[in-house]
Amino acid sequence: MTEQDFILKDYKTKVESGKVKWESPSNIALVKYWGKRENQIPENPSISFTLSNCKTITTLSYQKKEGNDFSFNVIFEGENNEAFKPKIQTFFERIQTYVPFLRDYHFTIETSNTFPHSSGIASSASGMSALALCLMSIEEDLRTDHSDHSEDYFSQKASFLARLGSGSACRSIEGELVVWGNNESTESSDLFGVRFTEDTHSNFRDYQDAILLVDKGEKQVSSTVGHKLMFGHPFAEKRFEQAHENLSELKDVLISGNFKRFIEIVESEALTLHAMMMTSMPYFILMKPNTLQIINKIWKFRAETGSNICFTLDAGANVHVLFPKAEADKVYEFIKTELVAYCQNGHYICDTVGKGAKKLV
Repeated sequence: MTEQDFILKDYKTKVESGKVKWESPSNIALVKYWGKRENQIPENPSISFTLSNCKTITTLSYQKKEGNDFSFNVIFEGENNEAFKPKIQTFFERIQTYVPFLRDYHFTIETSNTFPHSSGIASSASGMSALALCLMSIEEDLRTDHSDHSEDYFSQKASFLARLGSGSACRSIEGELVVWGNNESTESSDLFGVRFTEDTHSNFRDYQDAILLVDKGEKQVSSTVGHKLMFGHPFAEKRFEQAHENLSELKDVLISGNFKRFIEIVESEALTLHAMMMTSMPYFILMKPNTLQIINKIWKFRAETGSNICFTLDAGANVHVLFPKAEADKVYEFIKTELVAYCQNGHYICDTVGKGAKKLV
């Protein structure tokens, strides 16, 4: 597929109004992408677990209008939200070539998260993917010719559009594992996320993710700025090579069920992500003292019990604790007795690997 394949060339113009509704989950990368080129193209491939409980629910209503400007309003958690509008304006500008009906309608975007907005969980992946899926449902209603569609076209274009809103959003359309970024070892694309279809070992099915909320505040350095700091970074090219190698090996690990190597790759990827932040110019640190306390506690618990627990990090201070479903009882007991003390207000979120987005209306 190329960008040209996603351009809507002909559509009905007499549909006056309608409403669609989707829910789409967040995701957590196992191999991280950090650094992107123009048009949200990643510098290196990534693979993520799609989550189940942390999701965005978006209703998109549309009404035919006059004029050629973008027209929309955003309602977040039941209230008008002006702060989200610039990002959506930018999103619409990026995707207008592919969904030209954007200028024909006024849109009301009603959106909410199943997790607290201030929880420190990145909602851009779930939010932008939900909005992209709503737009694809509208496209399906307006499209005059469906003959050129492959079976996967809807998901591929939804992922393609979501990527132009937030890079990691392209990995939230499907599940359980999604690869994004060209890589020789597995089916993948720079343009959209591709579901990992290999026969994953039973060790990694129904995997659990407890998200420990160390810091709910706004990050000192945004991910957008952080990605840009990879330009000219002294270790960037080696890092991009490493991500390719890790993805190739992790593919084999997911098939073989090798817990030990899974843990090594995933934790190394998390620490490498933050090492790139700490060695950029300007340099910055997003981890907090309690982040390190939790990591050390996890290492100690694993050494003492033989558990297959491990951690990963996004571009922030919060810790994702990953573990097999078979260990859920003992790991959650460990979290409650030893790790919750390092969470802001004792807050953490229990999640599990999910199947992807779902249409509601």
